[in-house]
Amino acid sequence: MTQNSRYPLLDKIDSPEDLRALPESSLEQIAAELRAFLLESVSQSGGHFAAGLGSVELTVALHYLYQTPEDRIVWDVGHQAYPHKILTGRKHRLHTIRKWEGLAPFPKRAESRYDTFGVGHSSTSISAALGMAIAAELTGSHRRAVAVIGDGAMTAGLAFEADRNLTRLRRAFEGIAIGKLSGAVGTYASAPPSVEERVMEAVGLKAEDVATQVVPRDRHAELLQAIALAGAGLERFATEIRHLQRTEVRE
Repeated sequence: MTQNSRYPLLDKIDSPEDLRALPESSLEQIAAELRAFLLESVSQSGGHFAAGLGSVELTVALHYLYQTPEDRIVWDVGHQAYPHKILTGRKHRLHTIRKWEGLAPFPKRAESRYDTFGVGHSSTSISAALGMAIAAELTGSHRRAVAVIGDGAMTAGLAFEADRNLTRLRRAFEGIAIGKLSGAVGTYASAPPSVEERVMEAVGLKAEDVATQVVPRDRHAELLQAIALAGAGLERFATEIRHLQRTEVRE
């Protein structure tokens, strides 16, 4: 489908190895050609359009910086992975997406060694990449894993569960951070608050209020509800609060 006059650099790329062989100064042109090719192909075959257009530069950067397929890129949901398919030897078949025996619209392990995780459901990438990173560590491999997840997928419970698991394995966060952690997730990862602190903050109280038994009686029900919403494993803290509920407290 490509024509040398229109895609002079993209026609040289049949794998990320070919991409990494080109000078860094060519990446901007490669991204422009990749976006134009994606527009041409998807306009004929249909498929996920906007997500792929939004991930062009990111895809070029990831495959240029990481040694894929040894390093693993996990695409959350996968509808943004069309540029990834183009750079990993499937550009001449991209027009077959959604056709009989054509390319899958999502990453598919049986289709390419660059598709590290079969997806289609959202919010699974963090857990998958974390598992790959742990496996690499246990086997003494220097292989790296990257999860590509968007803001929509970050709202699901699977992503929050994975993020919590990641913060418990602090070495994973500290090992892959490029620079100083920043923002809410970075703050949480570097110094995660205790369950007690999170629950008290949710209802606008301080942890020392419980220790000194100065929680107003009319706040007990609200506090217990916050504990229930905070998740399992809070029996000890809940028992302490219930004990306060039976104890005369100072206003």
